[in-house]
Amino acid sequence: MSVLLKTRVTAIGPEVADLAEGGVVILFADGSPPELAEVSVLHSTEEGPSDDAPQKGASITLGPVSATITAVGSTAWSKVREMGHVVISFNGATEAERPGEVCASEVDTGALVAALTPGAVITIAA
Repeated sequence: MSVLLKTRVTAIGPEVADLAEGGVVILFADGSPPELAEVSVLHSTEEGPSDDAPQKGASITLGPVSATITAVGSTAWSKVREMGHVVISFNGATEAERPGEVCASEVDTGALVAALTPGAVITIAA
């Protein structure tokens, strides 16, 4: 497998758990505006992002939680590359509703909330 993105969680916004309970995780690189940090998982990239966007079937892991990418919005990867931002919806959708969204297979949202801790590693690999 080749790593397309490996990043480490640095901070968790106060509204992140509520979103994650609904299967949504918003990533923003360290240094995002404070109003965005409230709903975001802030992170620091360790590897990547790759030039090429992940395709359907790529894997995404957040700590111990694993899922399969099911759709990638038209601008999602360019936003990852430009500002470390992406909305990940663990909804199993085969088409992204928004251009900046990555969809992945459904996961146990309780486990997802528990995995969202500073120091957790998020990896997207193909």
